[in-house]
Amino acid sequence: MTLSASEVNNLKQAPAVEGVLPVVHQRWSPRSFSDRDVAPADLAKVFEAARWAASSYNEQPWRFLVGARNSLTYKKIFDALIGFNQGWAGSAPVLILGAASTKFAHNGTDNRHALYDLGAASSYLTLQAAALGLSTHQMAGYDQDAARQAFAIPEDYALGAVIALGYQGEPAALSNEQMLAQETAPRQRKPLKDFVFSAWGSPADLG
Repeated sequence: MTLSASEVNNLKQAPAVEGVLPVVHQRWSPRSFSDRDVAPADLAKVFEAARWAASSYNEQPWRFLVGARNSLTYKKIFDALIGFNQGWAGSAPVLILGAASTKFAHNGTDNRHALYDLGAASSYLTLQAAALGLSTHQMAGYDQDAARQAFAIPEDYALGAVIALGYQGEPAALSNEQMLAQETAPRQRKPLKDFVFSAWGSPADLG
């Protein structure tokens, strides 16, 4: 028997750690979205959160193309997705494509951290969305050349991920067995000792 949306959401909640913002543990990436639209005011809030992410030289190199369902922007983003992602992302009411300027505005030199900064802004976006009861799923699986051509994105902008945004839907709406299995599986993360070091390969003593 397939779990309900609320049951899956409970399953996906990470164990609480005292002092860590609860929304960090609440955020996860569903593939099933309900047909409920996202209010423009809430959409503005998630981008307001992204606006305040840190960036090198306060460059704020990120740009977001945002399309609501049935819009031309939405269609262009959707059409660039690989087939596997098209199989589920069309249920999301909002699709977002992130890009980052690879040149500093103040002197025209290379900004080697532009994608890092776009990632930071995207993380703020996803956490704010979770705080509002919204769900997000970030995708690398799309044709960057097709997206660049569809939107006439300049060559000095690097493309990041596509983000599906909306409200979590029922897992049973996923017809693909692989998707359904991923949707209803418990979340897993590496322990801190695997990636927090005092020397390369040596876990840091975090007390």
